[in-house]
Amino acid sequence: MDTAGFTTCLWFDDQAEEAARFYVSVFENSGLGEITRYPEGSMRPAGTVMTVDFTANGQKFVALNGGPQFTFTEAVSFQVMCDSQEEVDHYWAALREGGGEEGPCGWLKDRYGLSWQVVPVRINEMFADPDPEKAARASKAMLTMRKLDIAELEKAFAGE
Repeated sequence: MDTAGFTTCLWFDDQAEEAARFYVSVFENSGLGEITRYPEGSMRPAGTVMTVDFTANGQKFVALNGGPQFTFTEAVSFQVMCDSQEEVDHYWAALREGGGEEGPCGWLKDRYGLSWQVVPVRINEMFADPDPEKAARASKAMLTMRKLDIAELEKAFAGE
């Protein structure tokens, strides 16, 4: 087994290259890799993009133009752990750019239908607090939000 970790394969109808370029533009430590094309006699027209290897935020991906049979669902999502409200705001806006949709509790779908959770690191600390009342207040506040607001979560956590 390759010791370099896993590669996540993302199935698209025909937007693999466009999506790979989008994800590379959103995250630091990202880049495009090899692009393969369908050969003559295959399921897609010869010369059209079949796969695009790329790295986003240091993670390996391959985008596949496999056709319309499969689409993304919320059953799989990517968490973007943010250290500040500035980061939350940045990734929330960037991932929604071009037609993404807001969801509840820090979730969103990008323009390709892929689900993301844009989450402050601090929320995990709040939820793991030994005081269950504090954790419950933070959770209740989160349930009222779309994009997560760290200051409001902190106020709820503190009982303000």
